[in-house]
Amino acid sequence: MFVDQVKVFIKAGNGGDGIVSFRHEKYVAYGGPFGGDGGKGGDVIFEADPGMTTLLDLRYHRKLIAENGEKGKNKRMHGANGENKIVKVPLGTIVKRSDDGTIVADLTEPYQQQIVAKGGRGGRGNCHFKSSRNTAPKYAESGKEGEEYDAIVELRTLADVGLVGFPSVGKSTFLEAVTRAKPEIGDYPFTTITPNVGVVQTKDGRSFILADLPGLIEGASEGKGLGHQFLKHIERCRVIIHVLDMGGEERDPLQDYKVINEELKNYQLRLLERPQIVVANKMDLEHASENLERFKKAYPDVPVYETTTIIHEGLDPVLRKAADLLATTPVFPLETEDGKESGVVYKYEEKKKEIEINNIEPHVWEVAGPKIEKVFDINKLNTEEDYYLFANKMRYMGIDRMLREAGVQDGDTVRLCGFEFEFVEN
Repeated sequence: MFVDQVKVFIKAGNGGDGIVSFRHEKYVAYGGPFGGDGGKGGDVIFEADPGMTTLLDLRYHRKLIAENGEKGKNKRMHGANGENKIVKVPLGTIVKRSDDGTIVADLTEPYQQQIVAKGGRGGRGNCHFKSSRNTAPKYAESGKEGEEYDAIVELRTLADVGLVGFPSVGKSTFLEAVTRAKPEIGDYPFTTITPNVGVVQTKDGRSFILADLPGLIEGASEGKGLGHQFLKHIERCRVIIHVLDMGGEERDPLQDYKVINEELKNYQLRLLERPQIVVANKMDLEHASENLERFKKAYPDVPVYETTTIIHEGLDPVLRKAADLLATTPVFPLETEDGKESGVVYKYEEKKKEIEINNIEPHVWEVAGPKIEKVFDINKLNTEEDYYLFANKMRYMGIDRMLREAGVQDGDTVRLCGFEFEFVEN
């Protein structure tokens, strides 16, 4: 089964907590803090495996979770780092966030690795907090959480040249004629339902990868049929061979040419930036010459290569032209400068504030936001020293100042991560 898109959940490992410990050794007075650091959480890493051709494995393993780091140990011993989660995928795979479409990995070379989620940093043990004012700190840091998000993993055919055109115009026959690939060939529409790839060797010794991309239809760029599933595989190609059925009585090659280019334009503008080689196929049929003459009159500036793929006629000039174009055509990026996948329309969304002060009822305020949830762990407030550090952290982050600016008065109640305390003006 060919699977080219899977939605997965990615979670890097959490960092291990640092610990509070003190040195107790005979003949060593005032041993001091001796707690070790927690280990780093494991990363989630995608690796390109040349031996794989489908994302079928991910279809049955949709949760990709790395190992957590271990807690720190006594005698300043570091906790073990979490083991990385290595996910093997085919060449041509991209990984993008499902919330905003940002591409986080694009794997195009054999055994290339890319970290898609970083593990959390381990917390520091109490040995790091010793000072002249506090020689016996009873505080240690918690480990940081690893990155997590939902992602879309897509396989986009890794080919230099792509064959496009309406169903049953002869793309699969073309591929079979010039490579050792054995695509399914039939006299009915949509014989090919998945991309087929082969290696072309020209007579002058040059070679490139050719992909037979499933037939397009009108409205494919809007998702009709299997439009987006077909069009996305063209993005990797640097050159497009546009195959037209010149001998067809039921189809008009001029209209087909116009419709296919319109779909390429509507899907993503950069698809039309790729050089095209127009192939007039099935020139052995009765109306082929007449249709070709009409096409040349309508598009006088478009060079046309005449072929009859079923008997391997006229193929070499097409292959030589493709190799020439590849030598001068650069690789087209899959994303824009801001890291977003090009061709996708994004709505403006105001970035959520890291820290928000909300007045939920008279004299009751709430401090919330992503940064608050990451920095404060109310479960760690056990000792007087913990409360002292909690207050210092609020002052260091500017929360005290933000509360005053929001209008909090002396004696008001402030809620933070489910913890309530009374605001006291110094």
